[in-house]
Amino acid sequence: MANTRTTDVLIAGAGPVGLSAAAELRRRGVRCRLVDRLPARLPYAKAVGIQPRTLELWDRMGLARTIVEAAVPMRGQLIYVNGAERARIELALPDEVPYGFAALPQYETERLLEEYVAGLGTVVERDTELLSFTQDADGVTARLGTASGGAEEVRARYLIGCDGAHSIVRKGLGLDFEGDAFPEEYMLADVEADWDLPHGYAVRSMHCTDDGATDDLLVCIPLPGAGRYRMSMLVPPELSAQPADPAAPADPQPARGDGVAHGPKGGRVPQLSHVQAVVDRLAPSPATVSAMRWSSVFRISHRIVDRYAEGRVFVAGDAAHIHPPTGAQGMNTGIQDACNLAWKIALVVRGEAGPALLASYDAERRPVGEEVVGRTVRHATQGIETDPDDPRTVMLREAQLLVGYRDGPLAGPPYGPADAPQPGDRAPDCSGLTAPIATYPLRLLDILRGRMGHVLLLYAAEMADLAKATEAAEAAEAAAPGAGPQVITVLAREAAPTAPGTLTVPAYRDAAGEFARLYRPDGPTGFIVRPDGQLGARFPLDGTAAALSGHRAALSA
Repeated sequence: MANTRTTDVLIAGAGPVGLSAAAELRRRGVRCRLVDRLPARLPYAKAVGIQPRTLELWDRMGLARTIVEAAVPMRGQLIYVNGAERARIELALPDEVPYGFAALPQYETERLLEEYVAGLGTVVERDTELLSFTQDADGVTARLGTASGGAEEVRARYLIGCDGAHSIVRKGLGLDFEGDAFPEEYMLADVEADWDLPHGYAVRSMHCTDDGATDDLLVCIPLPGAGRYRMSMLVPPELSAQPADPAAPADPQPARGDGVAHGPKGGRVPQLSHVQAVVDRLAPSPATVSAMRWSSVFRISHRIVDRYAEGRVFVAGDAAHIHPPTGAQGMNTGIQDACNLAWKIALVVRGEAGPALLASYDAERRPVGEEVVGRTVRHATQGIETDPDDPRTVMLREAQLLVGYRDGPLAGPPYGPADAPQPGDRAPDCSGLTAPIATYPLRLLDILRGRMGHVLLLYAAEMADLAKATEAAEAAEAAAPGAGPQVITVLAREAAPTAPGTLTVPAYRDAAGEFARLYRPDGPTGFIVRPDGQLGARFPLDGTAAALSGHRAALSA
């Protein structure tokens, strides 16, 4: 075995979750290695839905524009039962949300993320598999193997398992992965359809028996390209009973005896005729399918680990939770796992936070995983249209804009109106912010883009209040260099004009009143925005020093 190599973080699995973790770590200067056992990206449009919240996270990274230019908009869903339109769901969000719903094949998402990570100096190490690992008080020792039979030992401070439903990291930690599998087999196909249905709408068409049971199903998600869809449907009996074709592609995610039935399965390949037969039965408009790029048989399970971490080893994405693809929640939840974890590891590696901060990953993200697994199972079996919540809440939750950590260990005490954004909630975006030099209004996302640490937003109608709070923040930073958030001030719309350069920190005016409308400040108010775009604290401006002290204590515990 070659000499042991060292790195800060070893990431197993170069799907969207592992790539997102690498991106967030590398842009913060943390060394990492990203290994994947596959020789190349899989050409499958498995996870295709991209949620608005994920785009907000990618915006802060400077990646959202690239993704948006490659994707197609998702405008809604058409639901048919026994040939009749049952519902039309419009994917409408409040005007202040900066991004809508999008669709992009997973391999394209991976390509764009991989290019981004390569630009930061990390290249995916293909044909390289994590074989085993051990950990001690100071780090993790991992053994890697390559397709050529080579082996290597790696020493890392932390290991992140983003290695999918059959995760070696999860098994190595001995985590419970409780849940079950749906009995049905499905087939996926990437095809073109020449029907006249409205562009940008998903289609869910079902045949139901007299007792309400679904015995036939067709789900179509639009993809980039004229008339292109990812279609999923029940496997017909003749294909289900068919023995494995030795010439068919091998299983890209072998179960390895773990009993987890989830994802594409090799050995049986649906033909275009199988897809056409279902379309003939269930399509709401006559259509011929063609240009099949790939197809696969797959199974669906619903499981979640009993904990997201053990010592210096973590799991994220499908390694931690799997569930039905309903609502495109899985990949997006995994990406948000990665972003939540990466900024915390980066602070610890750089010595700006204590190791105890990493315990907040499980405390914050596992409740999110539990909610997503339970909700997607309900929606898969009963339909999203049966959700008891009001349509606005359903849409915001599907967009993952309601993910919050109010009960988490990092959330500061509430302050201000109870229905205003509180610590742990998503920090809303807003428009209409102006600056003395820019001749166009900015969004808050524009101001936060590229910033890697915490940001302190100070809001007031009086310049004297902002100046005093800024002095308190600068004093706190001087007392503990490098530990404080970057300060940005927001002057209320009704405030008197001020001379440029009055403050020593970036200053913007809430010219449209949108910041005040969405953040509901109770007089002069401060907000700490975390690196993942959640609120860490909310406090009266005259309590800035105390709030920053509490912020530092939470990170360094």
